[in-house]
Amino acid sequence: MAVDVTRLVEKQETRVPANLKLPIYLDNHSTTPVDPRVLEEMLPYLSDRFGNAASRSHSFGWIADEAVETARARVATLIGSPSGELVFTSGATESDNLAIKGAAEAYRGKGNHIITAVTEHKAVLDSCKRLEKYGYRVTYLPVRSNGLLDLIDLERAIDSKTILVTIMAANNEIGVLQPIDEIGKLCRERGIIFHSDAAQALGKTPIDVVRQNVDLLSMSAHKAYGPKGVGALYARQGIQLSPTIDGGGHEHGMRSGTLNVPGIVGLGKACEISREEMPHESCRIAGLRNRLHDNIKSSLDEVYVNGSMEQRLPGNLNMSFAGVDGEELMTAIDDVAVSSGAACTSAHIEPSYVLKALGISDELAQSSIRFGIGRFNTQAEIDYVAAKVIHTVQQLRELR
Repeated sequence: MAVDVTRLVEKQETRVPANLKLPIYLDNHSTTPVDPRVLEEMLPYLSDRFGNAASRSHSFGWIADEAVETARARVATLIGSPSGELVFTSGATESDNLAIKGAAEAYRGKGNHIITAVTEHKAVLDSCKRLEKYGYRVTYLPVRSNGLLDLIDLERAIDSKTILVTIMAANNEIGVLQPIDEIGKLCRERGIIFHSDAAQALGKTPIDVVRQNVDLLSMSAHKAYGPKGVGALYARQGIQLSPTIDGGGHEHGMRSGTLNVPGIVGLGKACEISREEMPHESCRIAGLRNRLHDNIKSSLDEVYVNGSMEQRLPGNLNMSFAGVDGEELMTAIDDVAVSSGAACTSAHIEPSYVLKALGISDELAQSSIRFGIGRFNTQAEIDYVAAKVIHTVQQLRELR
């Protein structure tokens, strides 16, 4: 029988501090607010500096092109790459598609085997499934119960026809950080291209594509306090990619189309801020994450963290609350923006494929909540959310 969530909300007695503004945003893995410093730098390119960066015959184009190249250098500095090896895109989804499909087509003469993991973002999984329709073989590696890939499984999966390994740096649901250094070393030794989706990792955990032997890296601005609709792909010099968008030869012929100059400026500024503030910011956010975890765990039993707590993004906390439906919990805490581990389909709710890959039961998977803590969250917000979640879970369990 469904729980009367409206009745529960009416009974909610969590005290709201006078200085706390509701609703509280804790869904920073979905998207982040644009940092005011980023917006400030973007605004001139939405007004007076409106030129097309591909227009080389007048000052309007020169100014736009200079802004693009400044942004390119800022992004490159954050990930430890030469600026000439960056391609601007519409976001990490496009970057994933260009990296995977572009490499697969360019290296078809060497082989047709691709390796990925079952917990990858849909942009990677669906790209791989599309390639399977064209005769490519794809190995989908399992993960351990903590969400981490087993390097022995990866090594065993490699064969003479393997041309690409694509493993994300940080998972979008459970925040688990994969062993990118070891994967990159293994791929480089075997002469295999290594692509990593770093949409969630950019600006939150150190990335050095040269040291980590990453050949292709996907990035998105809106996960790192930049604007939506812009991202980048790092492509190491010498790596061949067949373009997925033709028409004009922009971005070294890899991605045609008029550049989103304001968005690119915003991405560059977001990366500059992250480079300067990441060490301090990551520690602060991890402290807030741990505070939320400890408060909840100290007051509720049968609460489980999904994924490794040690190898994890600083702001991620994915928890399952036994005996509680995740959708009902989110409805009851309607002044807190979080995500459920369940994905809606046309007629019913399916448990998250990421959580199921960890071996979690359907019931526990459907009781999961993803808390995404970010730059602008405060300790007062975390304490309020913890108290609200604790009270609500207790009430839901009683009603059941």
